[in-house]
Amino acid sequence: MACYMQVLYFCIPFREQLLDYYENNKNVGDAEENLLTCLADLFSQISSQKKKTGVISPRRFVQRVKKQNELFRSYMHQDAHEFLNFLLNELVDILERETNAANASPEASSSSSSSSSSSEKVANGPSNPPVNGVRKDPFVTWVHDSFQGILTNETRCLRCETVTARDETFFDLSLDIEQNSSITSCLKNFSSTETLNAEDKFFCDKCCSLQEAQKRMKIKKPPSILVIHLKRFKYIEHLGRNKKLSYRVVFPMELKLMNTVEDPDTEYSLFAVVVHIGTGPNHGHYVSLVKSHNHWLYFDDETVEMIDELTMHKYFGSSQEYSSNTEHGYILFYESLGRSS
Repeated sequence: MACYMQVLYFCIPFREQLLDYYENNKNVGDAEENLLTCLADLFSQISSQKKKTGVISPRRFVQRVKKQNELFRSYMHQDAHEFLNFLLNELVDILERETNAANASPEASSSSSSSSSSSEKVANGPSNPPVNGVRKDPFVTWVHDSFQGILTNETRCLRCETVTARDETFFDLSLDIEQNSSITSCLKNFSSTETLNAEDKFFCDKCCSLQEAQKRMKIKKPPSILVIHLKRFKYIEHLGRNKKLSYRVVFPMELKLMNTVEDPDTEYSLFAVVVHIGTGPNHGHYVSLVKSHNHWLYFDDETVEMIDELTMHKYFGSSQEYSSNTEHGYILFYESLGRSS
């Protein structure tokens, strides 16, 4: 968990919003302790640290995580990607509960009644059009503002050419990987066109029948912080277990998303990498690489050292299946150059 604390702290938009949350809620006397308050308190301790060197233990936060989720109570090796998803979704749930509780208070009810007419105009206006005929007003937090993007799943009927689009949100992109590949090629494969035929035909509403179709996934709205999860752990059927893929996957310092809907030239800059060290999924260790003030730092629990950007290639993976190098980039964090602070 410690490696994530350094990575999330250097997600500048997320850190600033979390510190604002801490300032606005630190004097609330009967505030319930939860993951959000523990993380906000930890970030506040780090940001107010006067010494240039030192260690701040995340003990209170770790204890809260173990109390909240039994998966993280044991000493067994836990997956960093699962932890990220758990943490971000838990923070969103807490913010939603707090907002609902505030809206349900007498003060909120009296103030909202006076402005109900104006809010109804917004609710019924074109700002939130129905998606596939279903009206949905998602709860949006500052966690979403930092990490959430939108994918669109497009299916084109090959008989009538009608395109059916379905949107879905994401906090991270999980990419299949291949030996001696790159993030760019992985993203191309992610958005490649798939033909639906034979038993996989698509039911076209316009044709009212099953038809051959072409399907593809696009990034409709890129997030402010793009999190890319490389699928390094794969179930091998003949082995009957998961195996770590040590494939060499090149991740660039600057990444351009070619296949987005809103902006075909969305550019990102790499600022953090979570590295898995070990030969298998059930054992190993995580460290983090973080870029701060144009220098790369290597975080291994309480140990911090500066590394040369030229050495980043050692974390791409191994070009051969059996290698002594077991330090492989697992989760990549890119910030949008158009929105970076």
